[in-house]
Amino acid sequence: MRTSREMRLISRPVERMPSDDDVKMIKVVVPDPAAGQVVVRNLFMSIDPGSLLRMRDLSKVDIPNFEVGAPMWSDAVGEVVESAAAGLSPGDIVWHRYGWRDYVVADASHFHQVDPALYPSLSHHLSFGLTAYVGLHVAKVRQGETFFVSSAAGGVGTMAGQVARLCGASRVIGSTGTPDKARYLRESLGFDVAFDYHDGIRQHLPDDLDVYFDNAGGSHLEAAIDALRPHGRAVLCGGVEEIRSGEPRAPRNILSVIGKRLKLQGFYTFDHPDLFPRFAEEFPRWVRRGEVVIAETIVDGLENGLTAVLNLLRGRYLGKVVLRI
Repeated sequence: MRTSREMRLISRPVERMPSDDDVKMIKVVVPDPAAGQVVVRNLFMSIDPGSLLRMRDLSKVDIPNFEVGAPMWSDAVGEVVESAAAGLSPGDIVWHRYGWRDYVVADASHFHQVDPALYPSLSHHLSFGLTAYVGLHVAKVRQGETFFVSSAAGGVGTMAGQVARLCGASRVIGSTGTPDKARYLRESLGFDVAFDYHDGIRQHLPDDLDVYFDNAGGSHLEAAIDALRPHGRAVLCGGVEEIRSGEPRAPRNILSVIGKRLKLQGFYTFDHPDLFPRFAEEFPRWVRRGEVVIAETIVDGLENGLTAVLNLLRGRYLGKVVLRI
């Protein structure tokens, strides 16, 4: 009889960072698969700021959140170990959204089979390349434009800066939290300008910024609004400043948005399924050619998942953070 550890949300943190009292690891029996179901053993799962965001009540903003008392979830990659469904067999590698547990039993339709040879590591199937790809197409980055991304050394930011270059951006600028990360962005990922935002933001930005990819919100968005040229565009992907503090972080220069006729567009990756086939064709090729580097930090152990989320928000990691289960 198989047993599985799983993390459940016990209480919602309100205007604070979560603690060990907010989650609980329990052991459950893994049932045999019913007709049409498979049993998957998780290998890697995604660690991202959304894990903290989903601990809160998001019913007013149309973003799915964790349910109190229920298992948490996130993107994950695993191996099919038992199958009662056509199309998936033991040994197949699949992507799904049942992270935060050792095993999952669900209908085969909930799993997407992936090619284990597509990337150097199975964990690379959890990169935020797709998120960056969709955001850049929403922004319509064009040849010769100047592009700025916040949280540039994170999972989305490292992808957005590199893919923006491949979309034609002539100048790529990134903000991050330490001088070492800024150096990595310049020397390893080809950013033209990368800086530690603790030293200030606005002075590092040109006055004719074309596109801003926002992962931080707050002071970053405010600085970008000042720097964007008339009719410039900003795509809003995340809000690390607000997630970290638990308090709203609004820019104070909305009149500039009106005066410069700026476009600020929020987006959700899975609203754009039409882009998925194109991404599946282009992105792995870029990685194989070395045109895109998947920066990654791997943390071991399901029991360390919450700590990994908190350390991510504290800026202690580089690139995409993945938990090896």
